[in-house]
Amino acid sequence: MDSTRVTEQPTSYERPEPGATPADARGALLPASTPAHGPDVTSSSAAGGPGAEHSQPGAGQDAGQDAHRPRPAPEGIPLQPAGEPGALGTPGEQGHKPDAPDGPAPDGPSQDRSARLPGGSERRTGQVTAPGRPTPMRRDGDRLRFVGAATRRIARGIDLEEIVMGLCRATVPTFADTILVYLREPLPVGDERPTGPLVLRLRRSDRIPAARDTENGFVPALPPEPSALDSVGAERCTVRPGSALAEVLRGVRPVFTDAPAARAALPELLGEEGGAAVPDGQRAILAPLRGRRRVIGAALFLRGPERIAFEADDLLVAAQLATHSALGIDKAVLYGREAYIADELQRTMLPENLPRCTGVRLASRYLPAAETARVGGDWYDAIPLPGSRVALVVGDVMGHSMTSAAIMGQLRTTAQTLAGLDLPPQEVLHHLDEQAQRLGADRMATCLYAVYDPVAHRITIANAGHPPPILLPLGGRAEVLRVPAGAPIGVGGVDFEAVELEAPAGATLLLYTDGLVESRLRDVWTGIDQLRDKLAATAQLTGPDHPPPLEALCDEVLDMLGPGDRDDDIALLAARFDGIAPSDVAYWFLEPEDAAPGRARRLARKALSRWGLEELTDSVELLVSEVVTNAVRYASRPVTLRLLRTDVLRCEVGDDVPQLPRLRQARATDEGGRGLYLVNRLARRWGATRLSTGKVVWFELNHGG
Repeated sequence: MDSTRVTEQPTSYERPEPGATPADARGALLPASTPAHGPDVTSSSAAGGPGAEHSQPGAGQDAGQDAHRPRPAPEGIPLQPAGEPGALGTPGEQGHKPDAPDGPAPDGPSQDRSARLPGGSERRTGQVTAPGRPTPMRRDGDRLRFVGAATRRIARGIDLEEIVMGLCRATVPTFADTILVYLREPLPVGDERPTGPLVLRLRRSDRIPAARDTENGFVPALPPEPSALDSVGAERCTVRPGSALAEVLRGVRPVFTDAPAARAALPELLGEEGGAAVPDGQRAILAPLRGRRRVIGAALFLRGPERIAFEADDLLVAAQLATHSALGIDKAVLYGREAYIADELQRTMLPENLPRCTGVRLASRYLPAAETARVGGDWYDAIPLPGSRVALVVGDVMGHSMTSAAIMGQLRTTAQTLAGLDLPPQEVLHHLDEQAQRLGADRMATCLYAVYDPVAHRITIANAGHPPPILLPLGGRAEVLRVPAGAPIGVGGVDFEAVELEAPAGATLLLYTDGLVESRLRDVWTGIDQLRDKLAATAQLTGPDHPPPLEALCDEVLDMLGPGDRDDDIALLAARFDGIAPSDVAYWFLEPEDAAPGRARRLARKALSRWGLEELTDSVELLVSEVVTNAVRYASRPVTLRLLRTDVLRCEVGDDVPQLPRLRQARATDEGGRGLYLVNRLARRWGATRLSTGKVVWFELNHGG
């Protein structure tokens, strides 16, 4: 025989156990049909080549003969049970050297195949590993690969629960049989100094499952016997200053629990029964979890008596796991606090409750974009105006950040101030544009400002780059209002145009932001058409003579959103125009003279008699006389008097003097100063609003009509 064709055989060859499946150099499973018959095999025979006297199992054989394949292991070291059919790590590969690196499967190293003796015992320790238990990590490369895979899994978590779960899932069963994670309660945030005693609460525990799943190739196991590890763990504990547990946590580094200090700390952490259930020897590691500033918890890693005990190098593994987990928890707590602050900022800048306005009913909705982007710049508002009018506002600041929410709050406050001056809609947008430019060069927003007059049944709308509103009149034929789009707020140097439209009684006006109609899956005009069709379909459910309820209408509108339509936050404002009938309005002009209060009393008495509200005559005459007297004392132009009958009786007196009256306590010697005091005592509500041409003083009275 040619010496060049002779392959040197390993001097030590141990026959694999029956049914064991060898692994190739890459760690891939090879189906096994028959065990090897001897050590003297050529390289061609080992490869299954032609003329081999003893063919080794090859990839070309029927894979179906392998009855039980191991379940894919979690990210980390692949589980390689010993002593079971189909186990990895059986000695029998040719040319295997103990120090040669085995080819790991992706994201996980293979086990040390040379450390296994027949019968499932360990070459180095002589201890027997029970069937179904992971073989220990025997080399530094295994530990490094495990730590890398475990930290990647922990780092994938964003919130607290995901990080703690990632630690548990990465650890059990590859590194430990059981893990208990205790966290401080409450968890400190950033540089916040905790107050009170250090309390640890069991946040999560994880154990090797008691039974195996045969559907995915797990070998069936006998019913497990009760384990002492099942009783380990207390719900919470208080760390006493100077106690053994406090000293271990202060030390920061993981320790074996067979050390005197750690053994004394276990009953304090786990309770007396739990501390006694921890296995003796180096089968438990207590690892403090330390964030950037202080200890925030502890992790306890346990191995059962039937498994190889921890080694000294495993303390380094536990330290890495504890460090990465603690830093992740610290960041998650900071992220949670920032998300909470941002969410509260957004909510507080939106109106908590919509006002009750005469002649109009309102409903609103706000939806954040997603959990990861809960802050946006969308807002809505309803602002009562003089003359029973109401301003309807909806806007959208560009961006999704706390800065966008802050700018939104400033613009909303500016809009409320401008509305109090009773400026026309186009003037309000002009001043908002100037305010946005003062806030910064890139502070842009879209806004739609509308003023509804329930007496005239008209609405005036000005737009600054916002999607147009949709009007749904009685009969169910929704239409998109033709409003000049205009430029967004913050562009500067542009004019805004207002249009006046009919607002019939019973109609519904829908104002919204672009998040409702625009997404990655559809453009804005397609979304507007879908929204119009949705409104029309909803209106048909109640019939042509009855408008749909506002709250239900808002819910139906939001139901049109699909899974891919939540790219932006959504603000929605719906207004139902009830209006005020002309028969319920009385309006007069009074000359600023001494006889004006008497004439006002007579006109109010006639109106109340016509409406059947004679029981209010005395109160109305007294209050109208006081308010008109104050108006004509300083006015230089005719004074207006208007009575409105809705669910309340409202009286409005207007003059050309911009100074607002103030309520004050008159002295006993004063001849005047008691008019507003009477109004404040007798009226249901009262107020004064400054106009561009003067002011309006109004009050309301309840009536039984």
